[in-house]
Amino acid sequence: MAGWFAMLTALALLVLVPAATFWAIRAGALEDLRNEGLAAAQSRALTLESILDRQRAVVAILADDAMVKSILRGSAREGRDAVSAKLERLGAETQSAVLYLLDADGRTIAASNWNQPDSFVGHDYSFRNYFRQAHPTAMEFALGTVSGQPGLYLSHDVRDGAAVLGVVVVKVQFDALESAWARSPNATHVTEGDGRVIITTDPARRFAVAVPPAPDSLPITLPVRGTRWTVTMLVPLREVQQTAGYAAGAAGLAVLLLLAMADQARRSRLRSVRKAAADRSYRAELERAVTERTRDLSEEMRERQAAQARLSQMQADLVQANKLATMGQITAGVAHEINQPLATIRLLAENAQVMQPCGPASDNLTRIARMTDRIGQITDQLRGFARKATGQVTAVPLRPVIEASLLLTASRRKAGDIAIHLPDMPEGLAVMGEQVRLEQILVNLLTNAFEAQEGCPDPWIRIEVGARGDRVVVTVADNGPGISPDVMKQLFAPFATGKAQGLGLGLVISRDIARDFGGELTADEPVLGRGAAFHLTLRKAA
Repeated sequence: MAGWFAMLTALALLVLVPAATFWAIRAGALEDLRNEGLAAAQSRALTLESILDRQRAVVAILADDAMVKSILRGSAREGRDAVSAKLERLGAETQSAVLYLLDADGRTIAASNWNQPDSFVGHDYSFRNYFRQAHPTAMEFALGTVSGQPGLYLSHDVRDGAAVLGVVVVKVQFDALESAWARSPNATHVTEGDGRVIITTDPARRFAVAVPPAPDSLPITLPVRGTRWTVTMLVPLREVQQTAGYAAGAAGLAVLLLLAMADQARRSRLRSVRKAAADRSYRAELERAVTERTRDLSEEMRERQAAQARLSQMQADLVQANKLATMGQITAGVAHEINQPLATIRLLAENAQVMQPCGPASDNLTRIARMTDRIGQITDQLRGFARKATGQVTAVPLRPVIEASLLLTASRRKAGDIAIHLPDMPEGLAVMGEQVRLEQILVNLLTNAFEAQEGCPDPWIRIEVGARGDRVVVTVADNGPGISPDVMKQLFAPFATGKAQGLGLGLVISRDIARDFGGELTADEPVLGRGAAFHLTLRKAA
């Protein structure tokens, strides 16, 4: 009888103690999990509120901007480009996807992506709620008609007194926020007032109606200040269940150990076996950790060595660039100093002609005077080329620029006996730019063409000028070996060059100058047996 009673008591302990432990531990762990989840959900809601507050401030400030109001009142197109550039800078600083300005009819007149293929400029958004309901502000979460990307549109009307001039709109994308949330095991989504999911760690659920959470997760819901949005975070209950199960198992094990105290030998043997297994696992884990750390350190050392090598190369390239800049200053100084003795030579030659107009040396004196004029013209071009650019884009006649560039590179052309084919150009053809920097582009293209044809039979360079609407295209082509496919892949990358002594900066700087003028510098794709051809596209002066 006593034996049965002891057995029943042992069985009751094995059932009741683990069960009580499970529910007690589960209740405590669930409370801790709820508190941790609430803190995490509050952090996510505050992050979202911070993003919205920052973007609301952006459109509010722009709505009161004097330049924005001036454009909406009907200023020139150049002013629109300035506003677009300003929106581009502000968008980069505030991490906005796109900032754009709509006129009173809902048409975009300026945008931060104004110089990109998918620019919003010129698009009509009068059908959007954020335009129609901007009194004074509105917000709408939708797919972009141009980009096709989902995002939040915040708008603010621009007023001149009681009159509405237009609407400032900022598009906010939450890709980075969703990615950050997705790194957490807690699935999170944001719903609008109608229950539609707009921001989510699961893109497949976007724009669908939120469904009730699964029973294996703890939902934590918080409102987003200033909106009808709701942040919902689903905290998995798997760890709670596991913790409670482990605790129940531990309790059952304790009961078993208490019941097995009489079997001292068996308990000792089991402890020895467990200790040995734990030691093996610890040693294996330690060896694995040491191996991984050694591999990480080796990789880090290789990366640092590669970075040091790149830094050394860049320092050497910058030193060479500084040498070239110093050489340009010296050239300008030498050209300036030559002018004084040159003027004296010309004066003496002219005086000698006056004193002996019909003497035997008269022809030689005339040649001396002409040569001094020629030297003076060359030194004037050198000083003009070395002169600092003004930074102002104006109408520049194209013919003098091409002639000056050819004069500056005449010595290289004559040394290689290279034929030059020049176009027929109208005298009045002018482009928007700056003479010194335009000459810099053409001198660089001509110099590259001369160097590419060293040792080639019958070398020639052809310059073509063509007008395409409001654009003028200047083409510099040669019959050299052309550009290799490997060089073409990084043709306009800084410090990438196929020359033994080159820096790889000439084409990069030339393309940047062309873009400053509102133009572009491109090259034809390499073709076997055909030389290189570069196209400088510029705006035609009105």
